[in-house]
Amino acid sequence: MPGRPLLLPNAWDAASARAVVEAGFPVVATTSGGVANALGYEDHQGAPAEEMLTAAARIARAVDVPVTVDAEAGYGLGPAELVAELERAGAAGCNLEDTDHDTDALREPEEQAAWLRRVREAADAAGHGLVINARVDVFLAADADVPQPELVPDALARARVYLDAGADCVYPIALWDGDALRAFVDGAGGPVNALAFPKAPPVAELAALGVARVSWGGLLHRAAMEHFAGILDSIPR
Repeated sequence: MPGRPLLLPNAWDAASARAVVEAGFPVVATTSGGVANALGYEDHQGAPAEEMLTAAARIARAVDVPVTVDAEAGYGLGPAELVAELERAGAAGCNLEDTDHDTDALREPEEQAAWLRRVREAADAAGHGLVINARVDVFLAADADVPQPELVPDALARARVYLDAGADCVYPIALWDGDALRAFVDGAGGPVNALAFPKAPPVAELAALGVARVSWGGLLHRAAMEHFAGILDSIPR
């Protein structure tokens, strides 16, 4: 809730998911990058859908809290099939992003909104209260030299149509500028998920801005692997 955001450290396997729960967090979120890497694939739908969803199911079975799955761009599955697979995996929620990984470009917002609406309708028809976190990839796709405040109007236009289509929350990934984030939260018209990016405001400031959820994406997996690599480097050989 705004003022007291849901904190979602992202897990990539059963062991890391259990660690999240043991640390006291009430929900587990997965990271597609971490899961794909653990399976031997690249992120951005580089792994087969079946393997990603099987890994998600393994994580959900390992913990007794709700699990929200990073389902990337839906793996090319139809809305009803995607919902059925997420329900079969035990997912209480999902991330769905607006990048088309076949073209490495953003989908048109109206096209993405129509697809999100079909996912919502499929979930409702199945009686599955799926929480849809609609990722807005405007800031991720932009050139690094473009000031983030200039990208806010485009991101907000996407966020609003996604919420109107039935998304429960919008996620402007890679939005780290404090002023731009404030403008996005104020204008979105619904709950906002922020990434705990190193350059972003700290969690307490994100809460004060009204962010509803804070997630860590692939950052924890990356840090864990860097720590592991450091230990390996310290072993005499």
